[in-house]
Amino acid sequence: MNNHNENRAPKQTLTGAELIVRLLERQGTRIVAGIPGGAALPLYDALGKSASIRHVLARHEQGAGFIAQGMARVSGQPQVCIATSGPGATNILTAVADAKLDSIPLVCITAQVPLALIGTDAFQEVDTYGLSIPITKRNYLVRSAAELLRVIPEAFRLAASGRPGPVLIDIPKCVQNEAIEVGEWPAPGRRAPVPLPATEDIERAAAMIDAAAQPILYIGGGTIASGAGAAIRTFADRNGIPVVSTLMGLGAMDADHPLFLGMLGMHGARYTNEALDACDLLIAVGVRFDDRATGKVAAFCPHAKVIHIDIDPSEHGKIKHAHLPLTGDVAAVLDAVVPRTRARPRAGWRAEIARLRATCPLEMPGGDDARAPYGLIRAVARAVGPDAIVATDVGQHQMWAAQAYPFSRPRQWLTSGGLGTMGFGLPAAIGAALAAPERPVILFTGDGSILMNIQELATAVEQGVSVKIILMNNQSLGLVHQQQRMFYAGQLFGADLSVAPDFSALARAFGLHAWDLGDCADPEAAEQMLTTALAAPGSVLIHCPVDYAEHVLPMVPPGAANVDAIDHTASTTVASTKETRHAALA
Repeated sequence: MNNHNENRAPKQTLTGAELIVRLLERQGTRIVAGIPGGAALPLYDALGKSASIRHVLARHEQGAGFIAQGMARVSGQPQVCIATSGPGATNILTAVADAKLDSIPLVCITAQVPLALIGTDAFQEVDTYGLSIPITKRNYLVRSAAELLRVIPEAFRLAASGRPGPVLIDIPKCVQNEAIEVGEWPAPGRRAPVPLPATEDIERAAAMIDAAAQPILYIGGGTIASGAGAAIRTFADRNGIPVVSTLMGLGAMDADHPLFLGMLGMHGARYTNEALDACDLLIAVGVRFDDRATGKVAAFCPHAKVIHIDIDPSEHGKIKHAHLPLTGDVAAVLDAVVPRTRARPRAGWRAEIARLRATCPLEMPGGDDARAPYGLIRAVARAVGPDAIVATDVGQHQMWAAQAYPFSRPRQWLTSGGLGTMGFGLPAAIGAALAAPERPVILFTGDGSILMNIQELATAVEQGVSVKIILMNNQSLGLVHQQQRMFYAGQLFGADLSVAPDFSALARAFGLHAWDLGDCADPEAAEQMLTTALAAPGSVLIHCPVDYAEHVLPMVPPGAANVDAIDHTASTTVASTKETRHAALA
């Protein structure tokens, strides 16, 4: 930590733009992503003189925001994106909103027209401050260069503290040009500590856990943000408690761990959702009870008391009543609860879980064929090994990957959960490769999603990153097609991508190498081609044709309970009734 003397320096005169760059350098920022424009040129002029900050030129401001998100999701630290005023700012707001819903620490700097022109409908003027209020943790319209000394460190502190999220700083061009004398520097903004809940609440939680016969640990993105992976494994192992994960919590527990039941909710395995239906205590950790996870809330864990551990107290009771809400950093709270519980195997409950796994397994048709979705994902995982970072776009490919990829560590899985943003994947994967160049980076995407931000292929090549793009092409918006087939009487409308580019040729036009699994006559040839392509240097695109009739199953119909999911046989019934299960466990 910097002390008072370290923050002192000989007085010097800097412009507001130079001050911004110096403050970013003091925060430890080494890469920023953005696109320049007229209102941002003073800042870009100062950035061009920085010896320690690398600028990544995106091809769209949304791409810049998602590149910064990719870096933040991998590193866990706030990362920076930049946009100019007007359309630059409005383009980047989708990435800011995405960061808000997924609790990703982001500092977004937008340029603004000079203060004297605000409110005059000046060229490229828009009320960025007003637009960003509902999608940020905090936002600022800076009115003087002196304010930057407070605002920038505060933005980093707020982005990282409590429930992480985006902070936006709108800086008029005149403030960037304003000269200011600086003789003392503020300390860099850092994550603020979070107090533990009261001891009596910790002890009450331990007592509820000890008293439960059929508890389940329900983990979400908050466990990733807090670095709670080790605490979760210790907690589950000591208490013999099965673990289920939201889409955002995948990787917090090794997929091969015997207590891990996989993803719950809309596309969760039937045995996972059936186990939740039978549990008598739900220990919800770093989750917000999203509708895609819970299904019909009134039918979600109907027999269970709820302990809800979250750093954000506004989440307690928002959707599901918590019998015991605990506010705090989830890793620290779990570490406090664990030694107060009684170690036990819960053999009866685990035997029931094993029965459910056998009775209601997650079916993965085509799992041995790299030309089919599940087989493709499994083959990629085998080829790249456990160190890979896996990014996705949004759609069927995202859910297939969530179901089938064997995640083994936190921050391995990058996906847009809350906002579900098509176009997220490619720039986020580029950000991941920038943040962790020593790790393989895999992107699963669809033909609909990649077209949203395909221009960032140029960024990938220009930056020299290695991103392996698995393009699952079904010539449609697959998840829209699926829902139209299942819930709209089979009327397919507005979701066919019948006029599509030659993606392999397009990738080569951008400077990537490309392969096409459609050229493979059998599974063995497909896996060999896949292995060769994934081992190639630099960024590559692997085109993978997929039958448009392929569905992601199970799937819970909108508004239905999770136990009413439609699976591959559509009419499958669980072998035993809930009453039989409860009687066997009594």
